[in-house]
Amino acid sequence: CVEAYCIYSTDIFESGTIAQMMGHFHTLLEAVVANPEQRVLQLPLMKSSELHQILVEWNNTKTDYPRDKCIHQLFEEQVEKTPDAVAVVFEQQSLTYSQLNTKANQLAHYLQNLGVKPETLVGICVERSVEMVVGLLSILKAGGAYVPLDPNDPSERLAYMLADARVSVLVTQESLIASLPENQAQVVCLEPDGEIINSLSQENLKTGVKSENLAYVMYTSGSTGQPKGVSIIHQGVVRLVKETDYVEFTPAQVFLQLAPFSFDASTFEIWGSLLNGSQLVVMPPVTPSVAAIGETIEKNQVTTLWLTAALFQLMVDEQLERLKSVTQLLAGGDVLSPSHVEKVVSDLPNCQLINGYGPTENTTFSCCYQVKKLTQQSSVPIGSTISNTQVYILDANLEPVPIGVAGELHIGGDGLARGYLNRPELTAEKFISNPFENKSKLYKTGDLARYLPDGNIEFIGRIDHQVKVRGYRIETGEIEATLNQHPQVKETVVLAREDNPGDKRLVAYIASKDNSLNISELRQLVQQKLPAYMMPSAFVALESLPLTPNGKIDRKALPAPEAKLEGNFILPRDPVERQLAQIWSEVLNIYPIGVQDNFFDLGGHSLIAVRLMSQIDKQFGKNLPLATIFKGQTIEQLATILRESTDSISWSPLVPIQPNGNKRPFFLVPGGGGNVVYYSFLARYLSPDQPFYALQAIGLDGKSEPYTRVEDIAANNIQEMQSVQPQGPYLLGGHSFGGQVVFEMAQQLQKQGQEIALLAIIDTTPPEPENNLSDLGWNDATWMNYIGRFLGYLFGKELNLSYEILERLTPEDQFNYLYEQLQQINFFPPGAGINQLSGLVKVFKANSMCSYFPQEIYPTQITLFRSIEDYPEKVMEKEVLESLGENSNLNLPDYGWSSFSSRPAEIYEVPGNHISIVAEPHVKVFAQKLMACIEKAQVRVDGYSPDKI
Repeated sequence: CVEAYCIYSTDIFESGTIAQMMGHFHTLLEAVVANPEQRVLQLPLMKSSELHQILVEWNNTKTDYPRDKCIHQLFEEQVEKTPDAVAVVFEQQSLTYSQLNTKANQLAHYLQNLGVKPETLVGICVERSVEMVVGLLSILKAGGAYVPLDPNDPSERLAYMLADARVSVLVTQESLIASLPENQAQVVCLEPDGEIINSLSQENLKTGVKSENLAYVMYTSGSTGQPKGVSIIHQGVVRLVKETDYVEFTPAQVFLQLAPFSFDASTFEIWGSLLNGSQLVVMPPVTPSVAAIGETIEKNQVTTLWLTAALFQLMVDEQLERLKSVTQLLAGGDVLSPSHVEKVVSDLPNCQLINGYGPTENTTFSCCYQVKKLTQQSSVPIGSTISNTQVYILDANLEPVPIGVAGELHIGGDGLARGYLNRPELTAEKFISNPFENKSKLYKTGDLARYLPDGNIEFIGRIDHQVKVRGYRIETGEIEATLNQHPQVKETVVLAREDNPGDKRLVAYIASKDNSLNISELRQLVQQKLPAYMMPSAFVALESLPLTPNGKIDRKALPAPEAKLEGNFILPRDPVERQLAQIWSEVLNIYPIGVQDNFFDLGGHSLIAVRLMSQIDKQFGKNLPLATIFKGQTIEQLATILRESTDSISWSPLVPIQPNGNKRPFFLVPGGGGNVVYYSFLARYLSPDQPFYALQAIGLDGKSEPYTRVEDIAANNIQEMQSVQPQGPYLLGGHSFGGQVVFEMAQQLQKQGQEIALLAIIDTTPPEPENNLSDLGWNDATWMNYIGRFLGYLFGKELNLSYEILERLTPEDQFNYLYEQLQQINFFPPGAGINQLSGLVKVFKANSMCSYFPQEIYPTQITLFRSIEDYPEKVMEKEVLESLGENSNLNLPDYGWSSFSSRPAEIYEVPGNHISIVAEPHVKVFAQKLMACIEKAQVRVDGYSPDKI
């Protein structure tokens, strides 16, 4: 007798799993003893009872459904039952079952007169509308099968599908005629042909079509570079929506038709509703925002809803309150987030949440999992087979794998497609003979899965390079084939990456022939040939693709894409741009973002755009169409659109340059101009999880008057700062004139009993009893010249300012002259009014002429950042230079700050001069030293470094 023991980690394995594994091992040993000459691969792991459970018990799903009926025949039976019930609702339109039947019959007679009969493929290219539903139903009534064509697809792709399907008749709308590719089909245009159609018979048609005839051909992504048509018969659709067990189909249900009708979820939405007497609510044709979806659900009291996994997460995050009417919520198309599942289960107790799984090749759904309680699992199972469906998890030899062991998912049953249109070899490869049931087929999904002990199935991933992104099944080979058409592309590989949880994106890696690749050309190529959902979110150019030792592309070694920011990085310049930048950073998970960075180049895609528009609606109260992102692909462009539709945007001195992160925020006061725009350079180099706020000057908006006392500026800054951080310790900094302001802020905070963890003085000399600039007697031309040259130098641009020209101009023309020069360095956002320049000049003058001298010694240490180069002579007026020359403190290591503090200053020398230390290229060194001081201060007051947790 041999005894065996298994030692295992209880953190990883459950006792039942180990017991099962030991049982399999015991069965294997018995087989070895009984058949010592047998090949190991042919030895069993499972006992006959487990095999019977997997093959028979868990696949016993047959129900008595109308398998011999067609879709349109069942609809006509429903019309007899509930002729006056509302069948379809679209915006302000609605049709009863009787009215829908009449319209569909008339169009069906027209199609039949054009030669449509069983197995005839009829293209339909229409917007989501009542006409879409009428068109689909009429094609089936005429005996034909519909080929849905998304009008938003590229013309080249539509042309391929029309030719591949040999479409003989094409139903469309007048508004789409001009955008359709050339084709050989007879075109039925619903509007101009409407008079003839409406004169035809309203009676049901006789066609001789049977349940094994084609109902539709739906095109999905193909690995060869062209889409492939999946041929679905009537029986497959009927099995999906009649006498089934995964949802309730009753006349009381209200379905939302949200999916594109070229996507197989629409099969469930449309025919699940219309073959069961339910009401179908059709969303408008434009890509809706989550707010619009939520509003439609709430307004129409939708009860049955299908959402892709990504849209499910968005709706749960932002529109959960509006889902209270939903009693059946199906989600799928990708892995569901357990935390969002838990949220629905806990907050919507009257809603049955269902995780739906199934390929187009098996008519929409194959497995479903009804979530009954909060899941404690790391993933949500895809459940068990639905009615009249069989599932087998097999190894490479088509042998069943034991419970808990991963294998390829194979699907059979009445939902199985006939195959791929005009692709016999691919059909034979993917639709194989069923080894467990004679005269039937199995579809090889390419999905890895395993049985759980309770009979539910857990999805693990893909065997091949097919992926699911935002609910769409995509062959990455089709994208690769398209990219390879570019003459400069040597080789390419496309992956679906999920570098941020819940945000799966397509990434294209390209090796070019001569390193002269233009990414915008590649984006344009994909846009011309593939639908929008197949556009990679990021393009990564590499010298060569990494290889494994055996010479294959090493996909695991491909780097995560980095957000590509424009070289001309420009920080937000007004409240609209700042609020937008904050929203973009949140939805794209990137910081910092410049106002001229492109949304799509940063990895944006359609679902992120939906979230973006939702946040804009919340922030600005403007419900912009999703298509706005194509007109405003940068913050600068989008801000212009918003300004045109926004009367007033709130203006605040507190600017959240980077508000995210778990560290103490750092507050920074700008120099004499009071504008925080030049902190764009510093923002790029501070830690991305370091909250960073700037305090711009009152009066910059050109409407309010600037303060004239440092004490007042400091008091106002404290009030604004404490709206974010009510209590200390505080991390404070100030550059140039801002150094004196922040010193006064520290003094006032000390009197409040607050602690200052860091007081960073950035190249500022201590206050003096008399301000040497207050009595200069400068005229407006001198001020304009000084301000212009200062700002130009700060941004590394030399303005074509002329003092002689300024002196000859009127005050109004001086403003216009300087405004035009500053626009050339993108200092102001497009369309900014002259009042912004007026505010800047007023603030500059007021700050330059402030007199300030503290009354008390600062009780703790000052941290001084000192530039190592002299003031730039070409920027400063001679009076300023003379004033600086008279300041003996500039020769002291600490500029003389020891006279104002009880402790010696901590001094850091930084390359650059007074202005250039906060500009490229020196700002990187300054940011590193500043960040080190911030982290040291946090450790001192909090006892740990937040980024080390």
